[in-house]
Amino acid sequence: MNALSLLNLGAILAKEFIQMRRDRVTFAMMLGIPVLLLILFGYAINTDPKQLDAALLAMGRDPYSRAIAAALEVSNYYRFIERPNTIAEAEDLVASGDVAFVVVIPSDFGVRVERGDKPELLVIADATDPAAASGALASLGDVAQRALLRAQGREAEAAEAQAGALTITVHRRYNPAGVSRFNVVPGLLGVILQMTMVMMTSIALTRELERGTMENLLAMPVNGPEIMLGKVLPYFAVGAVQVVVILSAARLLFRVPFVGSLTLLLFAILVFVMALVLLGYTFSTFARTQMQAMQLTFFFFLPSILLSGFMFPFHGMPGWAQDVGEILPLTHFLRVVRAVMLKGANLDQVGFELSILGLFVAIYAFLALTRFRRTLD
Repeated sequence: MNALSLLNLGAILAKEFIQMRRDRVTFAMMLGIPVLLLILFGYAINTDPKQLDAALLAMGRDPYSRAIAAALEVSNYYRFIERPNTIAEAEDLVASGDVAFVVVIPSDFGVRVERGDKPELLVIADATDPAAASGALASLGDVAQRALLRAQGREAEAAEAQAGALTITVHRRYNPAGVSRFNVVPGLLGVILQMTMVMMTSIALTRELERGTMENLLAMPVNGPEIMLGKVLPYFAVGAVQVVVILSAARLLFRVPFVGSLTLLLFAILVFVMALVLLGYTFSTFARTQMQAMQLTFFFFLPSILLSGFMFPFHGMPGWAQDVGEILPLTHFLRVVRAVMLKGANLDQVGFELSILGLFVAIYAFLALTRFRRTLD
């Protein structure tokens, strides 16, 4: 066995550093992914969401109602963006996802306070994401109790008296038991589809380049769109199998409720998968090797899973992180699949999100075709 030669070792090290410098995509990922994780977990992720969109239905005009409404907004958990006039309007706001909570103050609230009766507050909460609702609901009782006693001039009373000053009734819509898997399993449909569809299609073109068969492909009497469709359409069959497996497991194993239209859900999945395979094909035009294609896929997948609302409450993130999340297809698909499966949403209620997914399809198709021509040149 030969002794270790420092000269030979130095030559190998120099070769590897030169190779690393040439592989700029890999080198960028080695530096970019740690920075991305630090930014996302340090600044964007928040497990205790604040400033949640809410609606206030105050049927009375007494000072006690105004004091409670003001205290809830000052608590920083609620941001009243809607003022419905009826319970039916309030329920529609929750069903459409425009607000996460509706605080209802009855018309006799002030009268019952003056009479010494125990007044009642009604809170209608969108409980599809239990993590997003738990913090705000936990703080509501204490904030409202203190606000009422302050308005009565009884703030200095004992804690036992404060606890009996007000009754809070919470109606948790769509997931009253707060079962986390009802929120997670539908989200997994989008996460698994994105992870597999983008990765598999991203290596479609780079595989041809690595194997040296691209010249044979280009020698065939086909154009760019035909090559692109021929590469991505087979993965629709793979995606269809995944959809059947995930939806069957959601219903049979995890007992996730399905109260919406299956046709509408399948249409949303079709649009989403089309966007994913076109995105993966676009990645393949940037990468020169299959490893680079997988690295680009991972770099896109990481912010998608963290900023889309799958793992952490979307509205708990700062504004800039929500803006980034809005340009990710997974964010809009999660809203559609959860609304259809758990809320029974119709086309009118999820039409905007579907139109955004359709816009992603058009953008990715344009980028894929444009980049493919430039790659050939």
